[in-house]
Amino acid sequence: MILIKGSRVLDPASGTDSRADLVIEDGVIKEICPPDTFGGRAEADYDQVIDGTGLVTAPGLVDVHVHFRDPGLTYKEDIHSGAAAAAKGGFTTVVCMANTKPLADNEETLRYILEEGKKTGIHVLSCAAVSKGFKGEELTDMEGLLAAGAAGFTDDGIPLMDGPFVLKAMEEAARLDTVISFHEEDKAFIRENGINHGAVSDQLGIYGSPSLAEDALVARDCMIALETGARIDVQHISSGYSVELVRLAKKLGADVWAEVTPHHFTLTENAVLEYGTLAKMNPPLRTELDRQMLIAGLKDGTIDMIATDHAPHSREEKDKPLTEAPSGIIGLETALSLGIEHLVKAGHLTLVELMKKMSLNPARLYKLDCGRIHEGAPADLVIFNENETWTADRFVSKASNTPFLGKTMTGKVRYTICGGKVVYQDQTSIS
Repeated sequence: MILIKGSRVLDPASGTDSRADLVIEDGVIKEICPPDTFGGRAEADYDQVIDGTGLVTAPGLVDVHVHFRDPGLTYKEDIHSGAAAAAKGGFTTVVCMANTKPLADNEETLRYILEEGKKTGIHVLSCAAVSKGFKGEELTDMEGLLAAGAAGFTDDGIPLMDGPFVLKAMEEAARLDTVISFHEEDKAFIRENGINHGAVSDQLGIYGSPSLAEDALVARDCMIALETGARIDVQHISSGYSVELVRLAKKLGADVWAEVTPHHFTLTENAVLEYGTLAKMNPPLRTELDRQMLIAGLKDGTIDMIATDHAPHSREEKDKPLTEAPSGIIGLETALSLGIEHLVKAGHLTLVELMKKMSLNPARLYKLDCGRIHEGAPADLVIFNENETWTADRFVSKASNTPFLGKTMTGKVRYTICGGKVVYQDQTSIS
C-alpha cells in the first residue's frame, strides 16, 4: 500500500480542491481520508509513504497527441524513451499518432505499438490511420483496427483534402462510435510550412503558412461533423478564427472537440526570430491576437484539451536552414509547467480547470477510465509542486528540440503514479 499524506487533492470531475490523505492499494485509490489521519493506520503499515505537504495530487495527465516515432524513426524517439518522458512530465496515458514507418494503417503495426507500450509502465495507446497509406483515397479497415485496439483514427501530419472522402470517413466513424482527429492545413494555401504568413515571414522574405489554410479545413470538417454526427477532434488549433468556427459548430450541436498545444498558447510568430527552427511547427505559431483568442477558447470551454503534439527530431535535422528543417517540438516534459505559468499563474484558469483540460477531458474524448480522483478509481496520479522552479535542460526524451530549452519553468512534477506504481520520482523528492 502507498499513502499520500496531506496533499492538496484536485478532482476535475467533481471540482474538489481540498487537502486529504490518499490510500492506494491493488492499483486503485482505496480510500480518500481527512488529512493526517493515514486511513486509520500507522505510517509503518504502508509500503511507501509520500509526504504531500505543500504538494498537489491530481489525476495523471492524458495526452491525446504524441509522436513516439516507433517503429521506423527511433533515432528521434522510441516508445520507451517517449513513455519515460511522459512519466517525467506527469502523464500516465498517451495516444500515439499513426505516422510511423510503416504507418499504423494495419493491425500488425498497431499491435506492435500497443505491445511495446505495455512494457513502459504507463498507458500507451495509439490511433490508427484513417486512409490506407495516408493517401486520403481509401478507408482503412476501421472496424478491424478498433477490434485490434485502436483508440481512434487520424492521418495527422497529412491533411485529408478530399471532402467526399472525409464525409465517408466520418460516416463510418459515427457508425462505429469512434473518434477521428484532424490535422487542418490546406496545402494549397501554403508555400513554406511551419512559419506563419505575416509580419515575421515578410521580414524573413518568405510567404509562409496563412491561418486561412487552417480555417478553411476547420470550417469544412465542422460542418461535415454536424451533418454526420461524428465525434471529431480539431488537432493543435492555432488560429483565432478557427476557435470561432469551433465555437459556432458546438453551438449548432456538432460533436466537435478541440485541442491546443502549450507552445501555441505561450508563444507567437516572433519566437521564430529568436529560436529559428526550434520554433518551427505545423501549424505555425501565429500572432498575439491569435494567442489571446486561444486562451479565450480555453477559458470558455471552446477548446476542450491541452495536448503536446510531442514531435522529436534530431539536432542535425533541426540545424538545417529554416525552410528545410522539419517542423515540430517536444513537449511532454514542459507541458504542465507551461500550463501552470501561462494559464494558472496568469489568472486564466484555476488548477482544477487546468486538470480538466489536461486529464479529464482528454479521457472523456476517448472514453477512458481515468482523469478522476475518487475511491475505486485507477491510481493514475501526478504529484507536483505548483510553485517550484526548475531548468528545462535535461530531458528524458531522446530529443531536445524545443524553444524552452534552458528556460526556468514553474511547476515541477515530483511523482507520477500509474496503476498504483510509482513510475517517476524526482530525485529531490523525499519519500
